[in-house]
Order: sequence, then structure tokens, then C-alpha cells
Amino acid sequence: MYRCLIIDDEPIAIRVIRNHLASFSDFEVVAECNNALEAISVLSKEKIDLMFCDIQMPQLTGVDLVKTLSHPPQVIFTTAYRDYAVDAFELHVVDYLLKPISFERFAKAIQHFLIQENPTPPLRESISTNQEKDFIFLKADKKHYKVNLADILFIESLGDYVITYTADMKIVSKERISHLAEVLPSDRFIQVHRSYIVSIDKIESVGPGFVEINKKKLSVGRNYKAELNKLMDTF
Repeated sequence: MYRCLIIDDEPIAIRVIRNHLASFSDFEVVAECNNALEAISVLSKEKIDLMFCDIQMPQLTGVDLVKTLSHPPQVIFTTAYRDYAVDAFELHVVDYLLKPISFERFAKAIQHFLIQENPTPPLRESISTNQEKDFIFLKADKKHYKVNLADILFIESLGDYVITYTADMKIVSKERISHLAEVLPSDRFIQVHRSYIVSIDKIESVGPGFVEINKKKLSVGRNYKAELNKLMDTF
């Protein structure tokens, strides 16, 4: 479990980060602080793995906070300003998120953190399937979601996590896309990129280097073009 600290002088910003983080089962919020001085107190008492830190705050900026720490945790800056990006990356932070922070951009920052942490491979039980069934179970939020195969639009990889998209929801589960590629029926799903598996029935169009599903263009990787072309030739 990765222990997180959220620092921001705006309650709404803290709530957004907390809600985004709730989708990732291996992360927990240890404390929330409204300024850098409160954060210093927390850091002196708690082991923190990842710190989400605003930059412009009263008394001490987020950049100055990180500079004062002799052994800072991993840091993701969250700010409404682009001006501090150079200063931030000189501190070797994980990522620099501009507000308002979308879930998709937040998830990519989590992926960057996981890559740096080099976590252990996910357990296979996070997904279960029966080849004779028309559904799969995805483990997320400490429970298993039953997802009908017919409802899946596409699946996106985020390192050790995947996001399964349907028309009504998206489910974030700890699983590698390579395992899903093995268990999903090949006559209904095709991997078009190292980051995407798509439902064949949901493909609306195929263009140069992309497939379109639900009006969203997904990149087609060079190593997957031949398999996609073979699929198109069968129709």
C-alpha cells in the first residue's frame, strides 16, 4: 500500500485528488494539509511514499517545501500555473499536473510513479473469466465488478493498471493488459497497441494509424497493424 499526502490550500483541489486516488486500490491517503508547514509536521511523523503538492501556498511554496526536505518522498506537483515547471523538474519530481486535473491525466501520473517504484507484478486473481461465459469479473474498489463483454468499448493500459471503458462507466483494476489479451476471446477483441485492446464490434472506423471507438481515436501500434489488416480483410 502506497501512503500518500495531499497538500493544497484549496479544499476542492484536495477533494479532486482524493476522489481520483480512490480508484487505485494500492494507494491510501494518510493525511491532508492546507499548507506546507502542516505538511512538514506530518512528514516528521509519518512514512509517506507519494506527495501531491500544490505550489502557490501561503508562507511556503510547494517548490520551497521540497527543497527544505533532506529526504523527500516522491512528488507530484498539482498547480494552476505553468511557470514553475522548470523548477519542479529540476527537483526530479514524478509529474507536474495542471489544474483542473482530469482523471486520465491523473492516471498517467500514477503510472509514472509506479514505473519509478518498479512494483511487483499484479496478482492474477484481479480478473477472472470463463471462456464459455459472456462476461468477466474485474476487481476494483475492494470488490468484483461483473462486466458483460458486449458492453466493453476498449481497455487502456496504465502500467500495472488497466481502465476498462464501457458506455456507462470506467473501471480501474490492477492488472496487466498482456493478461487480458490472453483471456479475452480473440474473435471479439483485438489488441491494436501495447496500451489498447478494443472490442471488434465497437470499431466505428479505421484510419491511418488509428481506430475510432465511441468517437475517440486510439493509436494503432506498428507491431499490431498486420493483425488489424488481417481482421479487416476477413470482412
